[in-house]
Amino acid sequence: MTKKVNIIGAGLAGCEAAWQLALRGIEVEIFEMRDESRKTFAHRTSDCAELVCSNSLRSDDVTTAIGLLHEEMRRLNSLIMRAADANKIPAGSALAVDRAGFSNFIESELLTTKKVKITRREISELPIDSNEKWLIATGPLTSDLLSKSILKNSGEENLAFFDAIAPIIFKDSINFDVAWFQSRYDKGTGFDYVNCPLNRDQYLEFISDLNESEKSDFKDWEKDTPYFDGCLPIEVMASRGEDVLRYGPMKPVGLTNPHFPKSPEGTKFVDRKEKAYAIVQLRQDNKIGTLYNIVGFQTKLKYGEQQRIFRKIPGLENAEFARFGGIHRNTFLNSPKLLDAFLRFKKFPHISFAGQVTGVEGYVESASMGLMAGIFIASEIAEKKISAPTHKTAIGALLNHITLGHEGIDFQPMNVNFGLFDPLTEKVKKADRKTAYSERALEELASWKTLFEKEGGIA
Repeated sequence: MTKKVNIIGAGLAGCEAAWQLALRGIEVEIFEMRDESRKTFAHRTSDCAELVCSNSLRSDDVTTAIGLLHEEMRRLNSLIMRAADANKIPAGSALAVDRAGFSNFIESELLTTKKVKITRREISELPIDSNEKWLIATGPLTSDLLSKSILKNSGEENLAFFDAIAPIIFKDSINFDVAWFQSRYDKGTGFDYVNCPLNRDQYLEFISDLNESEKSDFKDWEKDTPYFDGCLPIEVMASRGEDVLRYGPMKPVGLTNPHFPKSPEGTKFVDRKEKAYAIVQLRQDNKIGTLYNIVGFQTKLKYGEQQRIFRKIPGLENAEFARFGGIHRNTFLNSPKLLDAFLRFKKFPHISFAGQVTGVEGYVESASMGLMAGIFIASEIAEKKISAPTHKTAIGALLNHITLGHEGIDFQPMNVNFGLFDPLTEKVKKADRKTAYSERALEELASWKTLFEKEGGIA
């Protein structure tokens, strides 16, 4: 095996893996099929690590499972987390980034290593006869040809689900005589989201419009594809019940409308009939604050319907759209059956997989598997033994889920969550459990990292 690694896919997982390998002195060539003349039906640019859906990496609170994963990756010198921290924009307790700055930072850092080469070319066949090491990190938009090759050589049928994209609106088209800035429960700066209130009649009309709207047509190969419950289109949520949205992304709690009049004593007062029945939130989408995406509004509505229905939301009457919502199919492996504990293809161990194609869901989860794949491959090339982080860590628990912790029957994508962790052995009050999980995880990670640096010798 040569000391060069080929990576297919310049998404978050591929870029993170390339960074980890380059840090350890290993030459990397990334093959990316997108260029200035060729995009996918979800990508808008040819940039490395383009964020095609939300610009949020979700909560950065270390007592949440995703926030803990953020912190673990930071402690393992993650490029993705460095890029996110360097391009952070206001989003309350969430970690949201400027899309262009995030992507540019990543590509620049990779090229600065002098170890990474980016080649704009599609790899259409699984490299089963190669004497080099390969990492497949093609994500949810794996090309049809490569998908067919993976299918042919795995003996499995690819599983698939739909992943939808939320629309983005120009800030200067929002009516702030109705909308206002505030974070739910005043987290973060307290003013990180734009809020648009709906009364009961407006909300019910909105639900009715969603249920009766025209949706994008499915292609024949998409018709039997199920949705992933963590990223449901808003019209699908609306179809599941009248109150689903106002108990989900449109919940009206933790917010105070400053447009209501004040009492003689100076405190806000609201007639119960006028209190918001539901609230739509928008989150900043770029660093300069000119674009905002509608939180939780992934959709497959036709563009004309999006404009018609979303402009009925108070505050968005004159909304101008920088990008309409869309939809794409996501594919992933039956990883527990096909991959070993180090993300290697059991049938062809010189090929590894990382990112969403392995059955993790979410930007950070995908990048974390790229991080681990990079470390595993580097250790293998250096002929050093290494163990995976324990299931008491976020990154170890997620890795375990897609390789060993699931029987492979009806395997579905998974976000990181505390349900994947080894249970706490000591009794802890319910209110303190998340903190206990996080503190234990960071201690475990520190122990693993120390052992890794000693045994692997390449940290």
